[in-house]
Amino acid sequence: MIRKLAKSVREYKLASILSPVFISLEVLMEVLIPLILSELINRGINYKNAEGQVVGNMQNLINIGLILVGCCILSLIFGFLAGDFAAKASTGFARNLRHDMFCSIQNYSFRNIDNFSTSSLVTRLTTDVTNVQNTYQMLIRIAIRSPLMIIFSLTMSLCIHPQMGTVFLYTIPILIIALALIMKFAFPLFEKLFKNYDKLNRVVQENLRGIRVVKSFVREETEKEKFNEVMSENYKISTKAETIVALNAPVMQAAVFASLLLVSWFGAKLIVGSGGTELTEGELTSMFTYTMQILMNFMMFSMVFVMIIMSRASAKRIYEVLSETPDLHNPDSPVKEVKDGSIRFENVNFSYSKDEKSLCLSDINLDIKSGETVGIIGSTGSSKTTLVSLIPRLYDTTSGKVYVGGRDVREYDLETLRDSVAMVLQKNVLFSGTIKENLRWGNENATDEELVEACKLACADGFIMDFPDGYDTFIEEGGANVSGGQKQRLCIARALLKSPKILILDDSTSAVDTATDANIQKSMASYIPETTKIIIAQRISSIEHADKIIVLDDGKISAVGTHETLVESSDIYKEVYCSQQKGGLK
Repeated sequence: MIRKLAKSVREYKLASILSPVFISLEVLMEVLIPLILSELINRGINYKNAEGQVVGNMQNLINIGLILVGCCILSLIFGFLAGDFAAKASTGFARNLRHDMFCSIQNYSFRNIDNFSTSSLVTRLTTDVTNVQNTYQMLIRIAIRSPLMIIFSLTMSLCIHPQMGTVFLYTIPILIIALALIMKFAFPLFEKLFKNYDKLNRVVQENLRGIRVVKSFVREETEKEKFNEVMSENYKISTKAETIVALNAPVMQAAVFASLLLVSWFGAKLIVGSGGTELTEGELTSMFTYTMQILMNFMMFSMVFVMIIMSRASAKRIYEVLSETPDLHNPDSPVKEVKDGSIRFENVNFSYSKDEKSLCLSDINLDIKSGETVGIIGSTGSSKTTLVSLIPRLYDTTSGKVYVGGRDVREYDLETLRDSVAMVLQKNVLFSGTIKENLRWGNENATDEELVEACKLACADGFIMDFPDGYDTFIEEGGANVSGGQKQRLCIARALLKSPKILILDDSTSAVDTATDANIQKSMASYIPETTKIIIAQRISSIEHADKIIVLDDGKISAVGTHETLVESSDIYKEVYCSQQKGGLK
């Protein structure tokens, strides 16, 4: 997992190396400062003459003081540089991590995306990456600084007086055991907490996405209860986890105070008992400083462990996104051109779970010629959308083959295949930006004249020109400022600009009136006669003039034929047709 995440450091490797280098120099300066301070006291303030009287030495005070100031300035400079490089490295690492995750998601097939919820992916890209970023910064700063400071300070204290230095050898093992226990009990709680954040995001997203429904059914209080329930669960888990982690502070403080007391007691005893021969006042002052450096840096090191506890769960969730293997791949020598819009299904079976016992589509055999207009009709849940999703290879068949332009879709380069197939999905999606920017998703190099022509064919030009800003009108997120019918027509125009060999309209005229629907069908027939057009519809009027109509029932082809033949031969089609005529069944 660590190796996988470390690949995202990339161009920030140098900053990640320089930060520990300058931290090491900073630590060296800080370790020397107490030693120089000891010399300042012994050779400057407590300087004794030949008779053994304390008279002080101003020259030594100035000389040693200047060295002390120099070390302090160097420590400040090294600390600043270390912090600067650490900030650049951690923020760059987080940027690359988000980039790699987002690119991985773009390469997912629909089946891969189904393994994650939208709310979970959002949390992983935001909160989880931030946790890992903070931990990485602490790793290349505190995790380097603290052990070095502990080792150097402990070495210096043992050099000053070996017996007093052993005080730390008793306290440090106790602290290590305490930290290990905190990690053991806190990690599972943080893992559970981050999973609950996914649930919180889902509740918020559902509420915001469906706010009109919530208000129309006066369900605000119910939504508040759902939110409060999730927040209460988060509060309980977070409180329990933070309570365990909070034990770190009192344990560390107890160790600091105990060590200071022991050093004070042993130091005073040695100075008084030996008359200052075994330990001087300056050395005792240095011991106090080293004691604080050792234990405070141990406390800081413990905070790194706390961050590791919190971010370990986040790192695991990020790793899951990066290590998810897309189940759709380009072949070794992909075909780069789609000859025509002919389509053939050969003994196709499909299951979302890849289980042949729970098939959504079964025994699909179908032949569509290039340039034909094909209608697909069937009850809700009859797998109409699933059938057309196999054409641009959004999913691979469980068994059987799908041919486009006379070649198995698995032989094509994915980009080439999908660029030849335009889909107007059942759920129409517009992105925030102007109408022009949305239309140019179909063809980024389209001229303004081509945009207008496509919109006229989709019967969208009229309402666009009614807007004050025309084609420069800004579309709100999700197309919130246009109606359902307007959104559908803009999506159809966007698909037409692609000039595809195959055009799939998945119930994409359900929100427009029958007259507009008829005009759109007529425009497409004249504008793109060589394009294969597949129209999924609930209204017979949308597909009755198709070259052939496919009736799907429970994932199987029930009948294929023209409108006239199906009215006579298919009970399902006849029932739908009669129910949509004036007066209903006769």
